[in-house]
Amino acid sequence: MPYSVCFVCTGNICRSPMAESVFRARVDEAGLGDRVQVDSAGTDGWHEGDGADPRTVSVLRAAGYGSNHLARRFQADWFAKRDLVIALDSGHLRALRRLAPAPADADKVRLLRSYDPAATDLDVPDPYYGEFEGFEECLSMVEAASEGLLDVVREAVEGRAQ
Repeated sequence: MPYSVCFVCTGNICRSPMAESVFRARVDEAGLGDRVQVDSAGTDGWHEGDGADPRTVSVLRAAGYGSNHLARRFQADWFAKRDLVIALDSGHLRALRRLAPAPADADKVRLLRSYDPAATDLDVPDPYYGEFEGFEECLSMVEAASEGLLDVVREAVEGRAQ
């Protein structure tokens, strides 16, 4: 069974699909695409079935990432099939830990920027109501944290193989 990572923001149209696309690219570049499953969801269902925000898609494409996405809401029973649930801000972290059916599930929830040693604020700000530059800033934060997250995931995947 592949190691599974799910990125979660509010509506699953800006930050989490961006993180999903970036991290999937990192996983593929590392040669782990067949051993790591990457997806995303939202804490709320406002945009279920919608594609990613056009600004997210634009920023991803400009940086060379693909984006094929439909928004969905994270469900409590998904914890059983996820090894890591990566929250994009502290509000998502709290919501996901409350949703977790068991303490072991709550322990799977981490903040994305906790994997960026240079981060001083662990929240990735929501770019939805702002200008285009906010999406570019979001991408920079996601890319910076993805390297550290990849190190952790690689170690876990290699540990499973032993």
